[in-house]
Amino acid sequence: MAVALAAVACHAGAAEPSEPAVAAPAGLQVPKPAVETPTSVKRPLWELGVGVAALSLPDYRGSDQRSAYLLPLPYVVYRGTFLKADRDGTRALLLESQRVKVDVSVAASTPARSRDNVARQGMPNLPGTFEIGPNVNFTLFGSADRKPRLDLRLPLRAAITLQRSPKSVGATFSPHLNLDLAEVAGGWNLGLLIGPQFADRRYNRQYYGVDAAYATPQRPAYDARGGYAGWDAIAATSRRFGNMWVGAFVRYDNLRGAAFQDSPLVRRTSGVTAGFGVSWVLDTSSELVVSPN
Repeated sequence: MAVALAAVACHAGAAEPSEPAVAAPAGLQVPKPAVETPTSVKRPLWELGVGVAALSLPDYRGSDQRSAYLLPLPYVVYRGTFLKADRDGTRALLLESQRVKVDVSVAASTPARSRDNVARQGMPNLPGTFEIGPNVNFTLFGSADRKPRLDLRLPLRAAITLQRSPKSVGATFSPHLNLDLAEVAGGWNLGLLIGPQFADRRYNRQYYGVDAAYATPQRPAYDARGGYAGWDAIAATSRRFGNMWVGAFVRYDNLRGAAFQDSPLVRRTSGVTAGFGVSWVLDTSSELVVSPN
């Protein structure tokens, strides 16, 4: 799925998957052709395009207010040996076997202005964040043609604020089961993901802590703890129509039982995020590589 949809889908306002624009880093060798199998076809090494995405999401997980966004939507596919950006996400492969892959996982969240959010009025704005870290991916089930595939994903990511002076704001761990179905209902790709979330104290304080300086009679001081951070479920679909790509997702978040559920900033214990995007492929590589069908 493309960047604007997936980066937010993973973090709800935090992937999966995402496709940010990428370029081969210096020293990266030209990809070697993979072994061609009956279930593989030759596809362009890279594809580039551009489009637009519409998103509706809570200001943060647990907020009772939401925002709508209309964002540019880059479409980037890169089918290298070590660096990949495709329907499984953007990643640098560190290790790969038939059933286990270790790669780099990324996620992102959008900023929120406190003056526009009743629960946070008078508090500092919430900056957007970028998360990055290792991901261990176990394939629990996968058919020979890769159409149905069930994975256990174990991403551990460090979070950094996106502001003039970036700072580390903790870490997250999100074990999820991910089911991928290809060519459903005439050619749609379908992804279903579900699992719990965990975050350390610094991360939860960033979103749910209330310092004494910002306490009010309606918003008492609160020191958020680390630990269980609720669970989420995501359904996403995409399809290519010639040079046009379309995709959509819906995400459900549930914070019941979370370590910070009693924070005065948690106004709702459940929420929905949704988005839709369309991109047009403008250019493709003349070099072809073998890619799973």
